[in-house]
Order: sequence, then C-alpha cells, then structure tokens
Amino acid sequence: MTITTAHLSVSLDGFVAGPNQTMADPIGRGGLALHQWHFDADEPGHEVDARWTAELLRPRGAYVMGRNMFGPVRDAWSTHDGDWRGWWGDEPPYHAPVFVLTHHAREPIEMAGGTTFHFVTEGLERALELARTAGGGDVDIAGGASTVRQALRAGELDEFAFDIVPVLLGSGERLFDEGIRAGFELLEGEHSPWATHVRYRICH
Repeated sequence: MTITTAHLSVSLDGFVAGPNQTMADPIGRGGLALHQWHFDADEPGHEVDARWTAELLRPRGAYVMGRNMFGPVRDAWSTHDGDWRGWWGDEPPYHAPVFVLTHHAREPIEMAGGTTFHFVTEGLERALELARTAGGGDVDIAGGASTVRQALRAGELDEFAFDIVPVLLGSGERLFDEGIRAGFELLEGEHSPWATHVRYRICH
C-alpha cells in the first residue's frame, strides 16, 4: 500500500522558514539553522541525525511541492525568470517526478538524475492524483508549509515526520494555523543534541 507523507524541520515556536526570504536567503533569516542537523549528519556524534537524514532522502515514487518551494517567482513566468530551474542545481535530490503547484502554466523541466518538474495549475487534488499515478509508490509533500497545510485540511496526509530544532525564529513561515484539525499517533521518535525527530500517523 502506498502512502502520502511529509517531512519538515520546524523551530520550537512552530516556523519552517524564517522571515524575509530572498534569492540569497531562500529559507529566510535564521532558517538555515533548522537544517544544520541534516547538513552535519556525516559528522561524528550525529548517528541519530544520519538515520533521519536517510529517512528524509529515501526514494519516493513522486513528490508534490508549492511554487514557493520551487523558487522565488511569484507571478507569471517571464523572460527574466522563465529559465528558473529550482534551488537545487542541475541534479535535484528527488530523482522522481515532482509536481509543482502554480497558477501559471509552464512546460515540464527535465533535470539530471531522473527529476522532472511538472507544473500543475488545477490545484492540490489534481497534483496528488498525477503524482500517485506517475510514481507508482509513496508520494511526499516536499513543502512548503502552505502546501502541507492544504494536504492536512484535505485529509490527504497519512504520515508526518518532524525534526524539531532547538531554536526560536520569532517569525517567518508558520507550519500550523487555526484551521488545522488532525490527530497524531506516534510511530517513532529519537533525539540528538541538534534535533528531536518524531514520526506520526495522521488520524483523520
């Protein structure tokens, strides 16, 4: 049975990105600290973080993400930004089809390593339908927070993993809001000095 998952790093005050996101600072001011546990996973003492990094990077059949996760472009694709191919360079880490939510149509972009970005203008439900058909395996909601919130509201998430990082960002992109209603059943949890890692089953 295939499942739909999400895996996000979050600050103690509930933010998955800091304020003032820019081209030079795509995770916002202070947001990079949310991912240091993952960047240092190969270092001594990070054995727990390495296991959760492997879970984060395990192969999925396909991915869904919001346009803000794909890049900084907000309006119609223009001559200036029409060549934007994501934050990840020539070989993104997905190695699978990725369906990007957007209000503006664009032709698919094939990247090295098996990643192809498809741009979906019909909303989350359609993106998930395409991802489940194309991938033939688990589907991961890769972010950002708005897209994950949509999936939770729609009852489309089966499992949710959090890396809770001991920092306070104060403001930024909040993960949850007052419109979210869901129950969580703990499946596993571990901690290191750099993050507390937990995985839940969503109880709809």
